[in-house]
Amino acid sequence: MTEISWSAEDDKLATLAKGARSRIQANSGAAVRDTTGRTYASAEVARENLILSAVQLAVGQAVASGAVGIEAVVVFGDSDQLDLQDIEIVRSIGGIGVPVHHLGTSGELVSSQLT
Repeated sequence: MTEISWSAEDDKLATLAKGARSRIQANSGAAVRDTTGRTYASAEVARENLILSAVQLAVGQAVASGAVGIEAVVVFGDSDQLDLQDIEIVRSIGGIGVPVHHLGTSGELVSSQLT
């Protein structure tokens, strides 16, 4: 089994994801770091006609800003597990082997996996 490491740069992603979630009291927030080191953060959107996950929005921001790859993802929120669709979205942009960390609402590491 591959051990997935946590870096000081991932601490920054955790802070960004938590802040994005808190700003609008969403169930989850996410932050991604692209392959150039730029970061993007967003909270989920859940409206009657528009439902997007925090990961979808953060990856979308990265792509819209010209990112060609994703280096790491941190999700901060209520869910017990990572959404498989979100993992696939990260894999489609970042490829295989991108670490995706999931933190619970008290900041504890719930899980980490590679795309």
